[in-house]
Amino acid sequence: MNPSICRTLSTICFQAGIISIVLSIWIWWFLNGDDAEQKAHAERFGIFIGLWAPTLLILSNRFDRYADKAKPLPGLMDQSPEQE
Repeated sequence: MNPSICRTLSTICFQAGIISIVLSIWIWWFLNGDDAEQKAHAERFGIFIGLWAPTLLILSNRFDRYADKAKPLPGLMDQSPEQE
């Protein structure tokens, strides 16, 4: 895989992990209803969304490490007309 693709995927996964944390707190805080069933649903849904954060942050780290080791693919290298 191309290092620039790995860096892009790393950035996307990191941002999605942070958004997952914020969204989890937002769902828990603002979707709380008046009755016990709505509160329980908001709590469970917030936890479900929040559980994705560690996975996405780990993926971000792995893509970043892989980008350091990755070699550019021959077909994806920048080749200007002067080099040919």
